[in-house]
Amino acid sequence: MVEKLKGTGVAMVTPFNDDKSIDFDSLAKLVDHVSQGGVDYLVVMGTTAESPTLSVEEKLAVLRFVKEKNTKGLPIVYGMGGNNTMSLVEQYQNFDEEVDAFLVVTPYYNRPSQQGLIEHYTAVADAAKKPIILYNVPKRTGTNMEAKTVLELAKHPNIIGVKEASGGNLQQTLEIAHAMPEDFLLTSGDDDLIVPFIAAGGHGVISVIANALPKKTAEMVNLSLKGDKSGADKINDTVVPFLDLIFKEGSPAGIKSLLKNFGIGGGQLRLPLVPVTEGLDQELKSKYQTL
Repeated sequence: MVEKLKGTGVAMVTPFNDDKSIDFDSLAKLVDHVSQGGVDYLVVMGTTAESPTLSVEEKLAVLRFVKEKNTKGLPIVYGMGGNNTMSLVEQYQNFDEEVDAFLVVTPYYNRPSQQGLIEHYTAVADAAKKPIILYNVPKRTGTNMEAKTVLELAKHPNIIGVKEASGGNLQQTLEIAHAMPEDFLLTSGDDDLIVPFIAAGGHGVISVIANALPKKTAEMVNLSLKGDKSGADKINDTVVPFLDLIFKEGSPAGIKSLLKNFGIGGGQLRLPLVPVTEGLDQELKSKYQTL
């Protein structure tokens, strides 16, 4: 499974209609857009999907729909995390949908110790019927999962990798890459660090910008994995201006605004998130016209 998840994963948005119901027509367009664009796998119900605002029933409806529209048979990673370990374990025990792996974010708000993280993830991995990928994103959760913790958890037979989104902390990436098992997946959660992350020993990215620019993202990742830093940097230079804009007023507001220009969704979000300002919307439209 680890080999199938190297390269480019896309953290898919959940398009909404004007009444904030799920826009399944746009979701179908998105699945086709990223699949034809060359991504290697689909990530459903990650942070970019606005998963905290969707009910359990809605999350499953999205997953089932994506599976139905996944005509290329790409691997599917499903996000399912939380900060109540006992409740989360029960969810995993009762989860019967077919997926390839789970993406499990570190517990947020209650800020566990490193030992707490080890025990939390061990309990989840024991309960999950498919492999799990750790997800470290301290800027959202308030807790950094240290390299030594990741390496300890990598010993568990049902933990196959980590999505490392600790921002510019490439030293942590290097520490994991240096000591991780050969069959352990090390993937980035930061679109602006794809090239240096892979150079540090990473295997790819779970990307936000790949919703809109799947071909450019996949090409950049593939060149980086081949060691062609110069070629990857050239593509990265064309992507960075988009990154500056899509994260300017928060995610996924920016990427949803950009996707409107591809005919995918109307930029709607669910509260407490709101669409980008008119000024940024126009900036993204202008940038899109340069493609």
